[in-house]
Amino acid sequence: MRWNGMPMAMWAVFAKSFEKQLTEVFGYGAKTAKVIRKTAKLKYKEIIAKLPEFEKGDRFSMNIIGCAMLGAFVLCMPRRPDAEALTVYYENAQMTPLMKWFCRQSGKSKFTPKDIAAMKATAARKAADRNPYSWNMDFYEYPDGSGYEGRFTKCGICTLMQELGLYDLTPAMCHLDYAMSEAGGVTNFVRQYTLASGGPYCDCGYKKKRLQEDRA
Repeated sequence: MRWNGMPMAMWAVFAKSFEKQLTEVFGYGAKTAKVIRKTAKLKYKEIIAKLPEFEKGDRFSMNIIGCAMLGAFVLCMPRRPDAEALTVYYENAQMTPLMKWFCRQSGKSKFTPKDIAAMKATAARKAADRNPYSWNMDFYEYPDGSGYEGRFTKCGICTLMQELGLYDLTPAMCHLDYAMSEAGGVTNFVRQYTLASGGPYCDCGYKKKRLQEDRA
């Protein structure tokens, strides 16, 4: 994967937030946090360089780039965090005002015909059959009309985190789905399993918030 492009843009948007949370969540001093960020940038570039380019239309390249960034920071921390603390760290670092705005914009098109068509196209692509750092997904619409579910049987984050020796920390990334759904404002996120916790698949269910409120 080329550094110039999305990886470089993601670093420019999120690196300072990742640095700030080193202090706020883990208690590192400002100087130490800055050193970690500088070292992590080199590690991040190293990880990105080993990743293949994603196919045109593969919607999951940002996910694997986010994984590469988190992995780089963890590998450069003086102390290895546990999954619980890393969950807080990753959510705080990712959910910047810009990310919350992005989620709200995405929420406006949730459940539209265009959104449903895109989900079906992603399911049909089966990109992980050709790229182990991408995802395979099946798509299910709930029969009661309350929303839909993406059910993932292959996960690029699981692949990369295993290679980085950080697989036990993968659930810290899985939890971000809840925060992004909440920020979008139109869905309640529901989940029963994740691959990272030993489940048969990762289910990402999106229930229409207004419909659920009306039924209540």
